[in-house]
Formats: sequence, C-alpha cells, structure tokens
Amino acid sequence: MPGATALAMAVLAALLALVSARGWVSGDGDRERQLPSPQPTPWLRPPQVAPSWTPTHSAGVCAFYGECGYNPEVNVSLVASQVPCVSNTAAREATGALLELLSSVCPDLVLGAAGAPRVCCSLAQLLALQLSVALSGTVLARCPACARNFANIHCHNICSPDQSLFVNVTRAVPVQGTARFAVVEYQCFYRQEFADAAFASCHGVRLPATGGFALDTMCGLYGAQLCTAQRWLDFQGDKSNGLAPLQIDFHLVPDGTDPGEALQPLHAQAWSCSQALSAEEQACSCQDCAESCPTITPPAGPAPPFRIGAADGALVLCALLFALLALLFLLALCRRHRGSKQGITLQPAPASARSCSARWGDAWHLALVRAFRWWGVLVAAHPLPVLVVAAGLVAGLSAGFRTLRLTTDPVELWSAPGSRARQEKAFYDQHFGPFLRTNQVIVTAPRRNGSRYDSVLFGAKNFSAVLSMEVLRALLELQERLAAATAPAPGSARPVRLQDVCYAPLNPGSPAPADCCVNSVTQYFQNNGTRLAMVATQPHGKDTGTVDWRDHLIYCVNSPLSFKDITALELSCTADYGGPVFPYIALGGYSGSEYTEAEALIVTYSLNNFPREDPRHEWVLSWESRFLQVVRDFQRTHGHNLSVAFMAERSLEDEINRTTGEDVPIFAISYAVVFAYIALALGEYTAWRRVLVESKVTLALGGIAVVIGAVFSAMGLLALLGLPSSLIILEVVPFLILAVGADNIFIFVQEYQQSPREPGERREDHIGRVLAQVAPSTVLCSLSELICFLLGSLSSMPAVRTFSLTAALAIAFDFLLQVSAFVALLALDARREEASRPELCCCCRVDKGPAGPALRLLRPLLLRLGPGLLHPRVRPAVVLLFLLLACAGLYLMLQVPVGLDQELAMPKDSYVLQYFSALNQYLAVGVPVFFVTTEGYNFSSPEGTNGICSSSGCASDSLTHTVEMATRFPNVSFLAIPATSWLDDFLDWLNPTGRCCRVHRYGNATGQFCPATSDDPSCVGGRCLNTTRRPTPEEFQRFLPWFLQDRPTLQCAKGGLGAYDTAVSMDANGTILATRFMAYQRPLRTAQEYTAALRAARALAEELTRTLRRVPGTQPGFRVFPYAVTHVYYEQYLTVVAEGLVTLGLCLVPTFLVSFVLLGTDLRSSAATLLTIAMSLVDTAGAMALWDIPYNAVALINLVAAVGISVEFVSHLTYAFAHSPQAGRVARAADATVTMGSKVVAGVALTNLPGIVVLAFAKAQLIQVFFFRLNLIITLLGLAHGLLFLPVLLSYMGPSPQGTPPGVTTGDAVVPAVGLTPGSPGSGEKSREQEQEQEQEQDKVPVPRQG
Repeated sequence: MPGATALAMAVLAALLALVSARGWVSGDGDRERQLPSPQPTPWLRPPQVAPSWTPTHSAGVCAFYGECGYNPEVNVSLVASQVPCVSNTAAREATGALLELLSSVCPDLVLGAAGAPRVCCSLAQLLALQLSVALSGTVLARCPACARNFANIHCHNICSPDQSLFVNVTRAVPVQGTARFAVVEYQCFYRQEFADAAFASCHGVRLPATGGFALDTMCGLYGAQLCTAQRWLDFQGDKSNGLAPLQIDFHLVPDGTDPGEALQPLHAQAWSCSQALSAEEQACSCQDCAESCPTITPPAGPAPPFRIGAADGALVLCALLFALLALLFLLALCRRHRGSKQGITLQPAPASARSCSARWGDAWHLALVRAFRWWGVLVAAHPLPVLVVAAGLVAGLSAGFRTLRLTTDPVELWSAPGSRARQEKAFYDQHFGPFLRTNQVIVTAPRRNGSRYDSVLFGAKNFSAVLSMEVLRALLELQERLAAATAPAPGSARPVRLQDVCYAPLNPGSPAPADCCVNSVTQYFQNNGTRLAMVATQPHGKDTGTVDWRDHLIYCVNSPLSFKDITALELSCTADYGGPVFPYIALGGYSGSEYTEAEALIVTYSLNNFPREDPRHEWVLSWESRFLQVVRDFQRTHGHNLSVAFMAERSLEDEINRTTGEDVPIFAISYAVVFAYIALALGEYTAWRRVLVESKVTLALGGIAVVIGAVFSAMGLLALLGLPSSLIILEVVPFLILAVGADNIFIFVQEYQQSPREPGERREDHIGRVLAQVAPSTVLCSLSELICFLLGSLSSMPAVRTFSLTAALAIAFDFLLQVSAFVALLALDARREEASRPELCCCCRVDKGPAGPALRLLRPLLLRLGPGLLHPRVRPAVVLLFLLLACAGLYLMLQVPVGLDQELAMPKDSYVLQYFSALNQYLAVGVPVFFVTTEGYNFSSPEGTNGICSSSGCASDSLTHTVEMATRFPNVSFLAIPATSWLDDFLDWLNPTGRCCRVHRYGNATGQFCPATSDDPSCVGGRCLNTTRRPTPEEFQRFLPWFLQDRPTLQCAKGGLGAYDTAVSMDANGTILATRFMAYQRPLRTAQEYTAALRAARALAEELTRTLRRVPGTQPGFRVFPYAVTHVYYEQYLTVVAEGLVTLGLCLVPTFLVSFVLLGTDLRSSAATLLTIAMSLVDTAGAMALWDIPYNAVALINLVAAVGISVEFVSHLTYAFAHSPQAGRVARAADATVTMGSKVVAGVALTNLPGIVVLAFAKAQLIQVFFFRLNLIITLLGLAHGLLFLPVLLSYMGPSPQGTPPGVTTGDAVVPAVGLTPGSPGSGEKSREQEQEQEQEQDKVPVPRQG
C-alpha cells in the first residue's frame, strides 16, 4: 500500500532543509495568490534591498558570523538550531580543524581559494552545517552533482568569504545579556542562471521508497510538478515549517540586472547532473538525470486495427469468403443441373455390389439392433428387479454427496494449481505473506454545492461540495466509530478490534488504533476533530487574515510528506500512524493537481491477510462484517445529502453467495416448468375421457428421476474420488443432461407410441423392437458427447475440467439408466395403459371406447415445413442464408470481448456495483505490481548491486532503471509509478556522510548497531563505511538486517522498518531467498486492460531476467516475475481463446469420428454433421457480440455444453437420414425431418426453452448473461441449424443408397437403366416437362410411417 512503502519518506521534508539557514519557503519570489504554472517567474522590476543590518557589501566581508542562540520568533521546531550573529566584519582565515572540516564539507570553497581560504563561519557553524549536509545527503547522494550543488548553496550562504556581496541581513534581535544581535531574517541574491543550473541538477532525483521525486519534499505545496528554482529555494527559506531557525528571502537576479547597494548576486559553479565530479566518481544515473539517458526509442504500442484501405479488414475478408463460398456453391449447383439436363448414360454397379464400408456399417447396425432388442425384451419382462438394482446403484453413488466440497474461491475455480500465476502467488505468499486486505469507503456529495475560498496565503481556490467542514466531520465520525468497533472473535474469549487485525507498519507487534494504516483526507489532521476546527491569525506581508483547515489542506495535498505546514496553524501533514497520505489515495475525481476540486473522499483500511488456516483469518472476516454494518448505518444516516459507496475484502464472495441463495427459487421454478412440460408433452391423447390413462405424468417424472439420478451419481462418484464441485456445475450440468436425457426420452416414447404392435407380438417384444430402433441413434449421440466431454476435461482450467468430467460421467450414467431403468418404467406404464388404468389411481379402470386420432402438434407442422424447406428453389436460398450467417458470425466472433468484468459477477441490486462505479470514476492510481526476484542472484557483489540499483554508478539497464523507463510509456507498460528500491535506500543508509549506519566502538555493545537517534559517545566515529563505496559481501550480509529493522527518524530517514522490512526474505544464514520491488499501474478499468497489463508486466520481467542472468554469479534458475493480486484472476484470459479453440476442436473430433464409425464409414454424413455443429458454434460466438456476452471461462463451459446440445439436434437427424427407407436424398431428408425432427424439437428445444426463459428473472447478472442469453442463443441456433440447414445440406451431399436397382431414383437425378441410350424411351434424356414432374415427385415429402 502507498502508506506502507512510502512510510520512511514521511521524514524527508525535515531533512532537506537542515542546512545552514534550515527552513522552508515562501520568499518574496512567490507572493502570487494562486498556484501558477511551473515556468520561471519573469523579473518584472529590479529587486528591492530592504533596510539593512549589513551596511558594507564588499568582497572578503561577512554579513554574519558565529552562533547567537535560538530564534525567539520560532515557536515550533522539530530540530533545534541556532541562528548566526550579525557581524559585518572581515572573513576569518580557516586553519587547523576548521580547515580540515571545511575541505570535507565545502570542498569547492577550498579548491577555489588562493592560499589559505578565508571563511565567514565558525567551527560550531561548520559542524552544524556538516550535520545538515549529511542528513540531506541521505536523500540526494544518489546524484552526486545534485548533492554537491545543494551543499554548495548553503556552504556559500554560511561560509563564503564574500558573504556580504550577496547576503543582506534585514532583521535582527538583541541577544539578552550581550551586545550582540541575532539574525532572524536576511535576503540572499543569486544569479538566475546559477540557481536554475543547481535546480536542474536536482529536478529528476528520485525517492526510491515512494517512486516519486526528491523535489516532492523540497518544494512545499508545489511538489515536483510545479516546482521552479525560485520555489525550490524559497521552500528552504521559510521559518514556518518547524525546521528553519530563521527566514531567508531568496532573490534570483537575471543577467544584466543590478540589485543595487553594491550587491553582487552569487554566480558560483553549478555541476550538471550528467557531469562526474572527479575521475573516481560517476555522473548521476539516467533515472535521476535525463541528460544521462541514452536516446530512448519508444516501445511499439498495440498493433493498429487491421484495415484494407478505409474498410475493416476482417469485414472485407469475411465478405470475400462468403462471396467465394456462394460462388462455388452456385457453380456446383449449375453443373449438377446441366448434368441432369444432358441425361448422361451411366453404367451403375450391379444391385448387389455394396462397398466394404457399407457392409461393415450394416453389420455394426445389425449387431446393435439385435443386442438392444434382446436387452429391451429382458428389461421389459423384469422391470421391478431392474428398477431396484438401478435405484440401489444410484443411491450408493449419490452417497458421495456427503463428502462433496463446493469450491467458491475464484482462484481455485479458474486458475490451475500448476499455472504460472498460482505458482508465483504461492512463492510470493511463502516469502512475503499474503497481500493486504482492503476495505474502502468512497464518499461523494452530488446534492451539495461547492464553494470558493479566498486564502490569505494561497489565493482564491475552489472547494468541491465534498470538501466541506460538515462532510469532513461526518467522515471523522465514521472513522471514530470504526476505530472503536468490535466484533465477535471466533475461538477467542474477547471481541476482535481494529488493532487486532490492522496493518500497522511501524508497530506491528502491539499496535494501538492510531498505529493502523488508515488513509483518509482527515489524516491530514491526524483524525483529530480539534485540529480540524483550528483557526489562527495569519500575517502575510502587509496583509493579515485567518487560516483554517482549508489552508492546511491546500498545503498538505501538495506536500504530504511535511511535518509542519507553513500556516500559523503549524500542523503536521503526516497521518496518525506515521506515514504520509498521498492525495491520489485519499481524493478522487480531480483534474491535474486541483486537489481541492476533488469530487470524492476515499477512506482505505488496510488489514492483515492471514492464511485461511490461521484462526485470525476468521477474526478479519468478523471485523469486516462489523465494518460493513457500521458503514451501512453511516449510509442510512447521511444518505439524504451524501452518496456512500463501500466494499470490504469479503464483499465479493458474500454477494455471490447471497445472490446464489436468492436465485435458488428461480432455478427451482425453471426446473419445475421443464418438468411440467415433459410430463404433459409425453402423452398422446385420443379422447378427453382417456386423458388420465394416456397421460405420461408418472413416466415423465420417472424419466426426470433418471436424469437427476445420473447427475447425482456422477457428482457423488467424483466426490468419493475427492474432486470438488462448484456452483456453476450445479447450474449447468443438470440443464445439459436434462436436454440430452429428455431428447432420448421423447424419441423412445414417441417411437413406441407411433410404432403399432405387430400381430402376435407381446408387449415385451414390442418394447424390445422399439428400443432396437432408437438405441443406435442414442448410442451415436451419447458416445459422441461422452468422448467430447472427456477430451474437454484436458483443459487446464479447474472449473472447465471438473465440468467436463461431471458432464461426461452424467451422460454415461444417463444412457445406462435410460436403457435400463427407463425401459422398465415404460414397460410398467404400458402395462397400466393397456389395462386402461388412470395414473395415480391404478385400482380404477376406464372404459376404452372408440379412440380418436392422437393429438399431435409438431408432426403436422413439420409435415408442412418439409415441402417448403426442401423445395428446389428454397434449398439454395437456405444454403446461401446459412453461409452468410456463418461468415457474419466469423466476423462478429472477432469482436467478442475477452474477459469477465467483476461487475457482471454481482447482482443488479448489490451495493458493490455502486462501489465499482465510483472506483472506476474516481480512482487516480492503479493496483501495485511487484517485481519479485527469486533465489540465485548475488546482491552483495558490486556487479550484482549495480544490476539492481538506480543511483550513481548503477548499470544503465538495471532492474529499477528499466522499470522506471517503462513508466515513461504507461500506454504500453501500464505502469505509472516507478518501483521502490530497498537496495537504493540501503546504499544511501550506508553512506558515510550520514549517521544512519553506525556501530558502537567500545563498551558492552561493541560492534553492535547504534541507531541514529543515539547520542552514546561510543557511536562517535563508528561509521559502518568510512568512504562512499559499495559494501563488501561480508558487510552487505552484516548490515542489511540492521537496515531492515531500523525505524526511520529525523536523524535517519532511510531506515527500512515499515517500508522494506518485509521486502527481503532471508534464511537463517542471511542468504537472500527473494526480494520485491513495488511499482504502481495506471488505473485499469476493464478485464481487457488488466489482461494487457499482465502481459506487459511479464514481458518486462522476462527482459529483466535476461539482463540479470548476464551478471556474473547469477544462477541459471534465477528469474524475475511480476506479481499483483489481480494476476491470478486475469491470467486465464491470456490463453482462454487458444484453449477454447483447442477444447472445442477436441469436442468436434469425436463427433465426426463416432458418426463416421457408427454410420458405416459414411464420410458425407459425418462431414455434414461436423460442418453443421461447427457453423452453429461460429454463429453462437457471433451472436455473443451482438448481445454483449463476453468470452471467458464461463462462456467456454457453455460453449462446450453447446457442442453436446448441438449433437442432440444434429446426430439423431443424421442417423435417421442414413437409415431412412426412402429412395432419394430429398425424400430421405424430408422423412428424417418429419420423423426425427419432431422428437428432437420436443425433446431438446421445447425442453430447454421454458426453463431458459425463466432464468431471465434471476437477480445475478452472471446468470442472466451466461445462462439466459447464451443458452437461449445456443438452443435457438442449434434448432435452426439442425432443423433447417442440416436437412438441406444432406439433400445435397448426403450419401446415395448403394446397390440401387436400375431405374430407381437415388438422389436428385435418375440413374438410367443399363443399355439405354439418350433419346430412347426410358432413357435419361427427357423433356423439360418430364424433368419438372420427376423433380416434383422426388421432392414430395413421404407419408410418415404409422401403425
């Protein structure tokens, strides 16, 4: 979290001003009433020299000298510093200890002097300056030129022998008890060129712990973005920030302008950041100095859309494909028509000659018929024993439900345990612990009006409606309630409190509520209502006004690292827990840096994320429940004038579980509608008085029980084998098996009803004969679906794999139960109906009486459909229409978005949707992404260190430098903030110019770490390193643990505790096992952006891996990988398209192969089956784009199920065509459409549609989109392709009956008799009238076979 990683930087504002005249800003150069743009302020008039305590301005003369105590005008000072004494006297010669120290602290004053240097500072002043330069060097030492320039500015101010030439003391106060006067304000005149050069050398220096710039801590309210040389110096010259002991008014004088009064603006040497200070030193790195960077070639962005001219390329290609296919079809049609008109004499094979494959198919079909006839007779003769055995097996397998585990964790559902993201998550959690849990509140005020505030310091500013005292007090009240909130703690005797579960970076052992990491705008006031209400009188030049919370807020949002603002309020900007609150975390909905116009206030609670097996995990969940209750109460209380959006880490799972429970009645109604339809539609009614006899309600319920038993058996068996299930399986598999099972039930029952009993045939024989007629078709479909789903189980996605296995087993069990238990039920029902006994009252009898014709609806409709559909002029139109649909579907398929936005997983009435909307609208920064290094890299070697760090001397292609370069192209890398670097701060912490790393030189603690806050004499001179250099491997291993546990303080801001203590994982021997470097992504809104960001992060990590493996000492197995909490969810979308194509392709293969084998190696019929199902899938994918259905793993599961449903629509019809007794293709297609089409429509389409329509009323959007919309598309398109396109396709390319006797019609043409010649009677040469008559005769739909 930003508050954690930027924690140490909360003290940097205090360090960079601790030089000579320590202090921060607001000199005369920035008296504007508003924040201007960052261009240098033009010099409009000569600078005015104030009445002076420095009458002599001359070379070799001082303006002040020595120390005169503390400034009585400074009430609050974080670091006590003395002010100098007025002394307009000659400079003193530096000798001895003063000269030695001067050579170390201000080398440029010594190098430029002729002879013994003269100075205007005492040894005490120089010692204070040394401490200040050392503290600032902790931050700026990563860029030597900047550090030198920054030190030189204050070296000249304090010690220059020509001090009086550019310094003019304007105010002094008497020192009590002496005749001396203490300086409390002075003017300082610099040449603009010198100031600009010094500023430019520091402009790009980074803060590794924040990913920001050092100028963010050195320019007050302007920050790095609006900082200029004038503002930079002014910020170091204002006494009101708690660090500066006196006021300095900096004046930057352009060339050619004379300030007057004998003053000469300082124009000393300023080092360029790309310039090395000496042969032993190096220039600033590219990350800190743009001038040091090589020419950067922008990375290639996303490929532009494929276009042909100005048109969409894909659309043009699909249109050309359709034109080509249509042309080929019409040419083939014309050729066939010409061939039939020419009446070519053919020499057909003898009638008895049948191919080997045909004979093999006949033998296979005959074997199946005999086997199922024998089995049907056996079962029908002994129905009760069969039912008992079937029920026992189902009950036994269903017992596995006791061990059923439902997986609700999205990670477990969609990410394979062996996937890269899961492995990387496991590695991260093992070494750094699970990432923090986030609980957030977003408050807006849409019904309130903003205001305008005229600040005496900052000018007129617009304040949004949400930034008002009333709203801030309400927000503070909410946070106070949450800080005091308690919740039941499972397994504990006391309730759980916020401090028990919160992330407390600086006090993780025993945190108080104030130690918890809570980011909020009220943290600028340390969540203190008294400070929020403070008002103070503020003098400003000649004006005097009042300042309040608004002035403090203006200052803090622009300088969040400051310990004290520049107003008379003298309040800190840091949060209660010790870290900074960055405005992009606490505010939202602002443009640029106009933070006071923010439309949203964001409160973020960061909680520890304990492993699920840890008892404290339940504590966190319990407190989050309490969090939601408190925020809901707040929403109800303030809902009349505030909009409150909120979410806890547990909210997603809670809402999914809630909507699942609420939608259970919808599913129950859906199934009830389907059951009612099956129960009513199975009957064949001949008279009203026989309705109860001829109804099949009991049989239908038995068939439904068979389907449910198959599903229960499959899920129970998998549960016994230890495989978990999921809610999506419970929702999809029953629908799929119900469609498959109902189809088989309708085919079997209707064939039994329509097939009259032969003379002398027993009931058992009748049932066996009917089973023998329909079972081969059922075997074809079930076997195709079984192999299809078994191949689908090869998917790497756990949910898809489990679904496919469950569906495969359920289909197998359904087939077995239907040819056993359902046949037995049909036998019992037939016995009841023959005895004229009504259902539910088997003891009664109903007089048979005369029976009328059976009531049928679908069959008459299809009898009318056949002639029209297969008319010679309609068939080409049907083919062209479906070719057009296929090409359109192919184009639209390319427009389907890939991914699943988390909004779709929520019900429409969920409070989380409001939160998502607010998050997308107001969030200013994206999620953190960590670049994690594995074991095998030698960080302690100089080469290894330089391969990671980004400061001076580091490699130009180092890890942190490469990541920083990537942030310059956020549209490609999706990174917005560079990576924090523990190694860079560790090197700064070791810098001997500071006092961070010290050891006790003597005493009981000899050799142990001495904190920077310690004044123990044994620490004096005990620096860890004596010179600025890279540590040796032994020193690296020794000092790194000290750094990681060192608490950041004013004396040492680089301590690693809080920012980096969990960023380095080491074993007991100090070997680094893993490290992490945290960057931030730009705001991401959609699943497509999250997926692209993951792809870009992995590409960057692979580049880093290749680079670091070239560093000497790196092991071959070392690698860098990116980790973000979102990666495990979005990784699937990197491969879901390819995996979907492979999975669906594997599902289509068995459909073709099984058809090819069971139809007697009939290549044409098998190809027609494959083509029809493939076109149905393509059209389904295209329709997804039209109805806003994204493609993802949930859609893939439905598409896999669509293959199974399409097999039901297609394979039964193909089998009926292959075994139709009709002679020609058209007649056989018509026969199959009427006889089998009615059963398929009744069994699949009309079974699915009522249940699907009911799902439209579900609350869950996931169900509405993927179960209502997608399943409706699948059913309707499957029906259209199976009932309209397939018969026409078979009429063109279906196989002709082999061994047809001479003169018998075989297809669309007549095979002439052997020996006939054109023109002779009976030959193939016919008149046009004869052709039309024969064509019409062939196209007639045959009368359905009836008993």
